[in-house]
Parts: sequence; structure tokens; C-alpha cells
Amino acid sequence: MRQSIHRIYISFYVLIILGTLGGLILYGANYYSTQIDERYFHEQHELLKPTGLIGHGLGILGSFFILFGVFSYMVRKRIRRFSKVGLLKYWLEFHIFLCTLGPVLILFHTSFKFGGLVAASFWSMAAVVASGVIGRFIYLQIPRSIGGRELSREELNTLKTGLLADLTNKYNLDVEMVAFLSDALTQKTIYPERNPIIRLYQRLRSEKRLLKEMKVKLKAHKIPSSDFKGVNKTIKREIVLTRKIDWLWFMQRIFRYWHVAHLPFAFVMLAIMVVHIIVAILFGYNWIF
Repeated sequence: MRQSIHRIYISFYVLIILGTLGGLILYGANYYSTQIDERYFHEQHELLKPTGLIGHGLGILGSFFILFGVFSYMVRKRIRRFSKVGLLKYWLEFHIFLCTLGPVLILFHTSFKFGGLVAASFWSMAAVVASGVIGRFIYLQIPRSIGGRELSREELNTLKTGLLADLTNKYNLDVEMVAFLSDALTQKTIYPERNPIIRLYQRLRSEKRLLKEMKVKLKAHKIPSSDFKGVNKTIKREIVLTRKIDWLWFMQRIFRYWHVAHLPFAFVMLAIMVVHIIVAILFGYNWIF
């Protein structure tokens, strides 16, 4: 999939989520902002209460989205028979989309009333979503192929060398400038802070200074304006790739720990959701069926 098309469909996902959230807020803001003990007399109560036509429907649809998002991704990832059905990267994005939209619908299904089993289910869901956001960030820090396969350190070093070669061969950049960039990136800077977050912040600041310095050198060497954007983009890619290579082991370890936290939250959420659905059916809350 071309990058431009990929951006369009990701934007489409985001617009659906934001549009759904905005539409539900606009439609039910007056009801949801009413005191809980006064909602019974509100004109939208029969529609928006958890057992109402819309409220119950939101719960059913949200649960379906979450279940389909979780199990479709698990099937694609775990069962070899489906390994060639689309790229894993796109299945992950579809999983994130459904497992973000679903909780939005369930939030409005609860009509912002949390108690008992519903509270346990909701906060488990919130923990899954929060850990999912963190996991997505960690996932993006580990370089991968177009198909979503994690690249080895050897492949990353080859890619890094190729970017430096592009600066010389494609853009005819001065050899001394390329050597300066390579030396600056491979130089091992010792940060006094042991905290990884502070170290990352210090590194980002250092990279920002390097990028500014490279821009000054490019202008001093009178790089053609037609090539300036491409050279600058390649330098940025080189800087980011070098950072990801240096942090690869750390991010891989954090990602393994993340799985330990994310999966139990997900299973707890699903278990409570199933119990909630069974109890609702036993008490006769069958929506329009």
C-alpha cells in the first residue's frame, strides 16, 4: 500500500472514532449531564439508559467491535493458515481501530454510571486501552519490514549504511559531510542520568542540535534547493534509525514486559464482559430481539 493511501485510510479510522464520539456527545450531552437520580424524568431516558434502545444497542455494538477486533487479530497472528491474509501491520491497525471505537460505544452504553460488575469491566477496559496506547508507542520504536516483521540488527545496519550511501550517490553530498554525520551518530555519548526517560530526552535534544548543524552545513555547501528537502529527509531518517538501533534491545525487553501486562487485562475484561452479557440475558434484557 502506498504511503499516501495508507495515510488516507488511517485518517478515515480517526475520523470515524472522532465523529462517533462527537455525535454521541452532541446527541446525549443534556441527558448525560443530568443528575443520575433525575434522569428517569428526562425525555431521552428511554433511549439512552443502559437498557434503552440506543444505550443497549451501543453496548452490543461496542462489545462486538472489541471481540471481533481482538479475535480477528489473534487468528491472523497466531494461526499459520491465515498468515498470508493481508499484512500483519494492517491487521494491527484494524485491531487498534475496533478496540478504540468499541470502548467509546461502551462508555456511552454505561451512561457514565459505574458500579459493581460494570465498574470492574469498565476499568479493566480502560486499563486495556491505556496499555494498548503504550504498547503501540513501543511497537513503533522497533523497526519492522513493510509486512510488520521485526528487522534484525544486521538488516538495520544494512539499511543505515544504505541511507548514508544515498547521501553520497543520489544527492552527491560531500564525503566529509557524510563522514561528519556518521561519526556524530556513532559517537557514544555517556549521559549521567540512569533514568531511561531522561536519557531519551537528552538524546532527542542532542539529535535536534545535530540536525540544525547539518542544515547549516548544507546551506554553506549550497546544496541545490531541489535536493535540499530530500537530503534533509534522509538525514532525519538516518538519525531516527540510529536511535532505534541503539535502543533496540531495551525496547524489545520493554515490549515483552508490556505483553505480560496487556494480555491479562484483556482476558479479565473479556471474562467480565461475558459474565455481564450472560447476566443481562438471564434478566431478560434482550434489546430488540
